[in-house]
Parts: sequence; structure tokens; C-alpha cells
Amino acid sequence: MQDRLSGSIQRISMDERAVALLLGVLFLVVGIAGFIPGLVSVPGTGADAPLHAPDIVYTNGYGNVLGLFPTNFLHNAVHITVGILGIAAATSSSGALTYNRGFAIAYVTIALMGLLPWTNTTFGTMPIFGNNVWFNALTGLVAGYFGFIKPEKVKGEVGTSSQV
Repeated sequence: MQDRLSGSIQRISMDERAVALLLGVLFLVVGIAGFIPGLVSVPGTGADAPLHAPDIVYTNGYGNVLGLFPTNFLHNAVHITVGILGIAAATSSSGALTYNRGFAIAYVTIALMGLLPWTNTTFGTMPIFGNNVWFNALTGLVAGYFGFIKPEKVKGEVGTSSQV
């Protein structure tokens, strides 16, 4: 019984680390892609501009990564930082758990901010509207599952098996 529980805890630890690594690599790649001109389309102006795209104060590098996700140079730098932190956190179980929890809280909050007209540009600095909302919510929920829910399931298994 103890071996099964130990294996279960080790598997959860590996899952947490894999998710931190996956999120880290994903955000690092997206951040780097935002600096490659061929991967960023410039939003239309005038009649071609989408009606729902708010103005931002920091316009350096403003465009849509892969034609889908609004970004600018500051936003790309944040993605690269978050990516590097995820890759570094994946080197230990406790680091991965902390990263996943912090990522979940931050990115679910950012997704909610993206829905509000007065915060969907991070107060004029970074675009977090449009497709960024679902992308941030999805990645935040995945990190939340592996940062909060799955580890608690293991604690529950440990508590019930030690009483037997």
C-alpha cells in the first residue's frame, strides 16, 4: 500500500513539473514569436480596424501574434519572463507547485481583467483583450488544476491510507 501511495505522489510531482515546463516553453515561444516580424500582423487601421480593439498607450511592436493574439513588445517581454520562470521552476517539485499556483492566480486574474473595458489593456500598457482572454483563462485553469486540485487529492489519499 505504501509503495502504491509513494508512486502516486511521485507521479503527481512529475505531472506538476511537466505542466510548469510545458507552460514555460509555451510562453517562451509565444514571447519570442512576438518579436519576429513575420509572425506578427499589424492590426488594420481606419475602416479595417476591428471595432472591439481598444487603444493602448505603449504601441511599440503592437500587433497580433500569429494573427490571433494582440501583443506589444512589453507583453512579449512578460511572456518570455514567465516562460523562463516556468522552465526554471520545473527543475524541482516545490518550485513547480509554487509556479503553477502563482501562474493560476495571475493568469485567471488577467483573463478576468481582459473582460473589463477599463482594464483590458493593463491600464494602457499591454493588450489582454480578444483571444488573449480565453488563452489566459485556459492556461490559468490548467495550472490551477495541477497547482491546487491535484495535490490536494494526493493529500486526501495519504490521510485515508494512514488511518487504515
